[in-house]
Amino acid sequence: MLSYPHFSFQIQNTSVKSRARVGKLSTPHGEVATPAFIFCATKGAIKGASPQQMKSAGTQIMLGNTYHLMLSPGGELIERLGGLHRFMAWDGPLLTDSGGFQVFSMGYGSVSHEIKKKQMDSRPKTVLKITEEGVTFRSYLDGSLHVLTPEKSIQVQRQLGPDFVVVFDECTPYHVDKSYTEKSLHLSHRWGLRCLQEFEQHHDGRQALYGILQGGVYPDLRQQAAEFVNSQPFFGHAVGGSLGEEKAEMYEVIDHSLSLLDSSRPVHLLGIGGIKDIFVGVAAGVDTFDCVHPTRLARHGGALIRAVQGEETTREHIVLSNRRHQQDERPIDATCPCETCKVFSRAYLHYLFRANEFLGIQALILHNVAYMNRLMQAIREAIVTDRVEEEQRLWVHD
Repeated sequence: MLSYPHFSFQIQNTSVKSRARVGKLSTPHGEVATPAFIFCATKGAIKGASPQQMKSAGTQIMLGNTYHLMLSPGGELIERLGGLHRFMAWDGPLLTDSGGFQVFSMGYGSVSHEIKKKQMDSRPKTVLKITEEGVTFRSYLDGSLHVLTPEKSIQVQRQLGPDFVVVFDECTPYHVDKSYTEKSLHLSHRWGLRCLQEFEQHHDGRQALYGILQGGVYPDLRQQAAEFVNSQPFFGHAVGGSLGEEKAEMYEVIDHSLSLLDSSRPVHLLGIGGIKDIFVGVAAGVDTFDCVHPTRLARHGGALIRAVQGEETTREHIVLSNRRHQQDERPIDATCPCETCKVFSRAYLHYLFRANEFLGIQALILHNVAYMNRLMQAIREAIVTDRVEEEQRLWVHD
């Protein structure tokens, strides 16, 4: 039986009003208090912030992207240079995804329009063939041909050397029918078993493997997926795949999926990071989240704000490049302990974006990172006192 002697997940407090829980993830590179947010260092870096700045802002764990790192600079090079922790100078816990989402999202054009309402990506499709063996695709960098199999995904993640690795799966878009989703689910399960076999053959205790719960928006398929991952020796579970076209449907899928999973294992929700989404996920029993949202938002001038600040907006952020901030002497949030809020006014941040000064982007990234870590700390404290709903009203704009 596959074991994880250097890893553990301890549930410390559980809400009586929901499935929300406070826990502790222990890894060879330190502990993570959960619920926690995982920041996406997609290519081995956070755009605009150093690992030291991320840690100073309260970050516990980060994510590297297998697809991008496999293509450049390559798993072999990173392994030769001491692994991803040493390569990017981050000594805390790391998670890598399987690479599957990027392969398939680029192949289908984009799946981000489902929840995030983005326009379809204009980039050319890169997936050439999906077979039992794996996926044949062209690199977006130079057009070179690659085959990503379950075994290859695990091999690359072993070379990268993160604490947590994820099985390879097919990520289907929303618009496919149930028949395709079911075939894809069974294919992903066969791939999952091959990932387990490859992982176990070289398992040295330094990594822990997450299985993925797929099944689209179909409750019976999610049930099949849960039965599969619960029966296999995964350390944790990741909820992935299409979660629906609208928020309400997404919340239903998340709640149903979490109700089916082995509650003794940590659960990660892939690619979701909206503030209300996090509160809904926490109530359903999610332990960790990842999303590019906080840092991507900052690069476009967006600063995350709490509802309690009384801003005239129904959104969870303000856009500092907007003219109304031109003479605003206030910080983004007077109660925020980040360096940006201690030093800079909204007027100065507005000027930096208008002048295309990179300092503006960096300042907002540091604020948004601190905001997310502050949010998760507040949620953990609220779970202990069973006041998550009250806490949500302080952060979520109606």
